[in-house]
Amino acid sequence: MANPKVIIVTGCTSGIGLHMACAFAKQGHKVVATARNLERLQIIAANASWDPNQVLLEQLDIRSPVAWQHTIDRAIERWGRVDVLLNNAGYLKPGYIHELDPSEIDAHLDTNVKGTIMGSQVTAKQMVKQGSGHIINIASLAGIAPVPGLALYATSKFAVRGFSLSIADELKPYGVSVTVLCPDAVETPMLEMERDYEETALVFSGGKILSVIDIENAIINRAMKRKPLEIALPGTRGFLAKLSSFLPEISSKAIGQLKKKGLKNQRRQ
Repeated sequence: MANPKVIIVTGCTSGIGLHMACAFAKQGHKVVATARNLERLQIIAANASWDPNQVLLEQLDIRSPVAWQHTIDRAIERWGRVDVLLNNAGYLKPGYIHELDPSEIDAHLDTNVKGTIMGSQVTAKQMVKQGSGHIINIASLAGIAPVPGLALYATSKFAVRGFSLSIADELKPYGVSVTVLCPDAVETPMLEMERDYEETALVFSGGKILSVIDIENAIINRAMKRKPLEIALPGTRGFLAKLSSFLPEISSKAIGQLKKKGLKNQRRQ
């Protein structure tokens, strides 16, 4: 690749993060692949035959600003800049709010919200210094419309979306773009876990489950090329999610039917 980008990806041991690290590396970009479990990441890198001159492995607890700064410093030390940050790492625990352990509140907010904010802040400082860069934060359609049974997850993703839309105008004058990606259910280990919970029925109330290829196409062919403020996937479900958020009293009346459909899809899948 003539002009490879330096891309930091979080949550690279599974799901979207792992797939995107592989996709970026295949395209010839310089990748900083991060995860909390470095040993597991190293095994994945060896199995995938990642070139250590192209893919830098970093242990990163996204809840720590010190760890974030270390990751940025390592990227600058190796390649002199950071062009793209893909904030992907996340946490989800299904359950109704009155039944969940209070520790789940911190677990969702520390990882999904604080982790995204800290990463964006530290990386934004470097990008402002450079005069260029692109922050891509992965939220969810659950960050647009409420999802009973996943209240804490939805809360965290509402925060990610609101934060992303807010900082976009702050960073634009400095040549830094921000895109928030809000996908419907994606076929990942996280979704596989959700199949076992009645509380997550609404997640399965749509049509086709998205694949990591769908996410790759949205990031590489839409986000990175056009740098839109927001991408909702699929578009139809995204429109319905925004309509649901705009008219919550009306949408709440449809939840019962959607839940029945979701439970049926769960059993079939």
